[in-house]
Amino acid sequence: MSTEMSAAFSLLDWLALGWFTLCWAWYYEYSRRRQRSKRCLAGVMHGYRYDWMTRLLNREARIADATIMTHLERNGAFFASSALLILAALFGLMGTTERALLVLSDLPLSAAEPSRLGLELKLLLLITLFIYAFFTFTWSMRQYNFCAILIGSAPDPGEKDTTPGSRKMYAIQAANVIDLAANQFNYGLRAYYFGLALLAWFLHPVAFILATTGVVLVLYRREFHSKTLKALAAGRDLDVNFKGILQNEEVSPELLKNKTK
Repeated sequence: MSTEMSAAFSLLDWLALGWFTLCWAWYYEYSRRRQRSKRCLAGVMHGYRYDWMTRLLNREARIADATIMTHLERNGAFFASSALLILAALFGLMGTTERALLVLSDLPLSAAEPSRLGLELKLLLLITLFIYAFFTFTWSMRQYNFCAILIGSAPDPGEKDTTPGSRKMYAIQAANVIDLAANQFNYGLRAYYFGLALLAWFLHPVAFILATTGVVLVLYRREFHSKTLKALAAGRDLDVNFKGILQNEEVSPELLKNKTK
């Protein structure tokens, strides 16, 4: 079996696969650690979720809150069903590897003489990746379902038996549950991103390395240095100034003065 694996993959293929695994594992650990110490989308959105749950406890009509939660759950359902469709296509492709080899051999950037075993192993890796994405999105859906139950069980503003401390703790933990659901959704999206990078391996290992590096850079910029992050942070921090897409529009001093009151 080891001889067949050596024939299926070259040294450059193994290096590309190792780089792919290292990048995914490194970015997962990096983003998990840095979101507690550096401004990022996850940290900023936690503040908005806490504000959301705090204001939810002060209003009686919560139809809008339930609608938002349903919308968030449907996003996960869409990607989970899409993952099933992708898996069905990949399993179907496993039965037509000979035809796929002919197509790959005609591509100008394709590696020389792609083997059937190598193609099947790459497809199996893609299948494993999208199985992971499916389970991640479905777990995110369940967690959003739990959040909907939390909204339904939230104490009313007029309940005298509920202390201010218990209300605050309720808002904190409800925001934490939404964070968990959002993180699982984010992990599923990362699987889609890295799945697109894995497609480049069918062309050439070098293309696979470049695509993996590009995915990490895109994820890093969007989560830690994107304009969306600056806009979200500016809504909660007066020290952050963001003009938006209308670069000539300045925030008026009167508006800032009103925000500080």
